[in-house]
Amino acid sequence: MNTAATLLIFTGVLLNAAAQLLLKAGTNAVGHFDFHLDNALPIGLKLAFQPFILGGMACYAVSLVVWIMGLSRVPVSVAYPMLSIGYVINAVVAHYWLGEDVSGMRMLGIGVIVLGVFLVSRS
Repeated sequence: MNTAATLLIFTGVLLNAAAQLLLKAGTNAVGHFDFHLDNALPIGLKLAFQPFILGGMACYAVSLVVWIMGLSRVPVSVAYPMLSIGYVINAVVAHYWLGEDVSGMRMLGIGVIVLGVFLVSRS
């Protein structure tokens, strides 16, 4: 991968990870909910105007454009595994920002994924 392609792919990965984290922060802010016909509108509006959720949706929209640009330069068999780097980013940020537990077994699994991404990137 050349520098431009690498930057596009990694920017897409970072934006995708940011989107996931922002959506989770938004649902944490809203709290647990169940959709029923009688609460669909109030819950839907609460979610629609939650700042973290709006930020997450914006990150997804931009990541889609960036990802398409990256895919135009890199084979999908190389680009798609790079999305796995988002697992590492999400686990670390979720631990420090959202207080989520990241067990040793989970870190080992993420490490195996990262090793696989490294092997794919070297091929």
